[in-house]
Amino acid sequence: MDLDFNCTNPSAWREALSSYESRIESLKKPDLISLDDFYRNKLPTRLRERNPNPFLTTSELSLLMQWKLTRGKWRPRLLNFVSSLDDSVVKSASQKAFGSLPDVSKAVSALTVLKGVGPATASAILAAYAPDIAPFMSDEAMEAALGNSKDYSLKQYLLFVDKLQTKAKDLSLNGDSFTPSDIERSLWSSAIGAKLLASQSNPDTEAKGSKNKRKRKS
Repeated sequence: MDLDFNCTNPSAWREALSSYESRIESLKKPDLISLDDFYRNKLPTRLRERNPNPFLTTSELSLLMQWKLTRGKWRPRLLNFVSSLDDSVVKSASQKAFGSLPDVSKAVSALTVLKGVGPATASAILAAYAPDIAPFMSDEAMEAALGNSKDYSLKQYLLFVDKLQTKAKDLSLNGDSFTPSDIERSLWSSAIGAKLLASQSNPDTEAKGSKNKRKRKS
């Protein structure tokens, strides 16, 4: 069942969140399972270990970008841009960004000076460090929360953050605990599940869609 953003039942959100890993597997994309493990588990641990002045390295940013593009839309130029960034520049920008929190606007602005890093990639960096403040700006969650996934501006991201922070607080009132990043993953998981269900119930449509994509790319 597709999760409605206005749903107030914590159990429905928890169920969608618990399906996240199986949804990742269902995409059957090379390396996505290991990239997702890096992004959700290994990277946050590394960043926390670097306190009091946490920072990101170029190689970590490159892996984070691979995760973002593999889980979403593949844009190889962005990966080329961030992979060629100087390590000291990435370290400096990320230290400044993490130190700016909880001011999300200031933190995003500190990161978007890096070539290839827009608000969406900046949101992924911030979510890895502070999932309780800044959720990743995924198309699926943007569509569910704001009804629009085409505007990747800082202004749109700040609206998105506010909506997800509020939703997380509302769902955490009765002893349950949700972060804005939990809300994003729940929405993403639900949207992917709905797409999977639709393709299973109508495989002909899915096949036609794949053919059309191949024609457009060639």
